[in-house]
Amino acid sequence: MSAGEMKTISLDDIEALAVGAWILGTGGGGSPYLGLLNLRRLYTEGHRVQLMSPLDLADDDWVAVVSNMGAPLVGQERLADSRSIARAVRMQEEVNGIKFRAVMSVEIGGGNGMQALMAAAHLGIPVVDADCMGRAFPEAQMTSVAIGDLKPYPCTLYDPRGIEAVVTKVPSWKWMERASRKICVEMGSIASTSKAPRTGREVKDWGIHFTTTKAIAIGRAVDAANRSHQDPIAAILTCEGGQRLFSGKIVDVERRTTEGFLRGSAVIEGSDDDRGTRLKLSFQNEWIVAWRDGEAIAMSPDLICVLDSVNGHGIGTETVRYGQRVTVIALPAPAVLTSPRGLDFVGPRAFGYDLDFRSLFATSGA
Repeated sequence: MSAGEMKTISLDDIEALAVGAWILGTGGGGSPYLGLLNLRRLYTEGHRVQLMSPLDLADDDWVAVVSNMGAPLVGQERLADSRSIARAVRMQEEVNGIKFRAVMSVEIGGGNGMQALMAAAHLGIPVVDADCMGRAFPEAQMTSVAIGDLKPYPCTLYDPRGIEAVVTKVPSWKWMERASRKICVEMGSIASTSKAPRTGREVKDWGIHFTTTKAIAIGRAVDAANRSHQDPIAAILTCEGGQRLFSGKIVDVERRTTEGFLRGSAVIEGSDDDRGTRLKLSFQNEWIVAWRDGEAIAMSPDLICVLDSVNGHGIGTETVRYGQRVTVIALPAPAVLTSPRGLDFVGPRAFGYDLDFRSLFATSGA
């Protein structure tokens, strides 16, 4: 995309985005399937969404940052359509007395990678080709804008039953997480949210750029491999410079929804090269740590992705089940997440694990 140019996102792009975002979701962000259905309907009705480069934002432009908040398992049961996320954005405009130039997702991972497109279709504004995570994370302070110490408020939350809430001011990002999470739990552990508005300058300085096109490219690589009867997982690793960690069968899943999160673990029994060993994955909405025979071999913020061994599609923490044949891979995290300050926000200790971060990759590209 050249400077100043906007690209109309095709329905084929959206289909690829759903696949790529589910992989980048590292188990979380919610399934993109409902968002895909919403966007298919919107496109049938004549709506179109445009994608713009973050570098084309004016410094004083306002950008809405959106996501669904809550436990992914609840999102499978309580379905909200695209009007909910658009309403959360409108609430921000009303609260702040501003007009948004564009909208972007707080995280490219999973269903939240689709939320900005859904809002944009109703609002008639473009989607910025960027996000604040380069993957998915479960908590409000686990973002590049929090690492950059940008203002965490206000945050609007909308529930399709007509409940509207605004967190107007908090002293820190962690307090924003605590306050908004409590509201989300009362809404039934799922809510449409518009985070603190960002200026164009802030998005240029602290956004993780070109992640929408990255997710689309991953989805296209998987589709091309499947169509040509090639290995889709090898295609992902080639596309993203990742590493294969483990292959086998899911033999145990333990999960619970608590405090607005989906927490638990999954155990994979090895096959082929991994026969005779087991991999345990711990999760909080997303896959956080991979343990092979008791040793931590991969951990946040590196992306741990559980994929269907046949078609290479992502598998979420809410959809993983006994008997699935899976392959686990790791992908490099954006550099801002692996910086010393970034690790304070998204490293293993941020999730309660007594582990020093060890990356599988010599360097992590932004």
